Amino acid sequence: MSHAPIPRPGDPPDRVAEILDAAADAFTQQTYDATTLDQIGDALGVTKGSIYHHYRSKAHLFTAVYQRALEMNIATVEPIARQPGVRAIDRLYRMAYAHAMQVMKHLSYQRVAVQGLESHLMGRINEEQRARLDEVISLRDHYEELFVNVLTQAIEAGELPRQHPRLAAKPLFGAINWTTMWYQPRPGETAADRERLATHLARFVLSGLTQAYQPEAGASEDAPADAAHRL
Repeated sequence: MSHAPIPRPGDPPDRVAEILDAAADAFTQQTYDATTLDQIGDALGVTKGSIYHHYRSKAHLFTAVYQRALEMNIATVEPIARQPGVRAIDRLYRMAYAHAMQVMKHLSYQRVAVQGLESHLMGRINEEQRARLDEVISLRDHYEELFVNVLTQAIEAGELPRQHPRLAAKPLFGAINWTTMWYQPRPGETAADRERLATHLARFVLSGLTQAYQPEAGASEDAPADAAHRL
């Protein structure tokens, strides 16, 4: 079932994108609870009613911002995951690099995504909103699965040591997504600066996955299978 916003007569063609941009900024500059649709409307120079025409509630708008973040990530990363003739470990590096670049390029959107829907919306939503939440979580799962699949391929090809791919994907995302907590564009920052940072982050997570460190003899090296499957 599609939940695409309905165009409003007289609205500019990019009105929905403008609303999402303003909402992403507002949700990250304040908190979800502190943000009002009036504030988002004021930032755009439109009334709250104009926003309600496209989004039925603040929760609906929040999930739309999260969905847009995931759609941008998938559009960028999925073609890399499926590149033919490229080693899995090299695709994984390029995916990590691309994800880091997405975080910096669309910082407000990615901050909303990292906030997580559950902590803001669970318990505050009706059945219609829950259906939207389920759709967005499915997108999130699809995005994570791209990394899990390529991790699996790299392990099976002997390009990475034996490890649980789904468990390995968690700290990969954690390291890069934490960029949303400390990264802030600097005056005079260039695209080359961001590329260097993305390169560092991608190399960092790939280095961790190679597991160069060896624990002491007798220390457990494997996560319990049931724990990994619960993630």
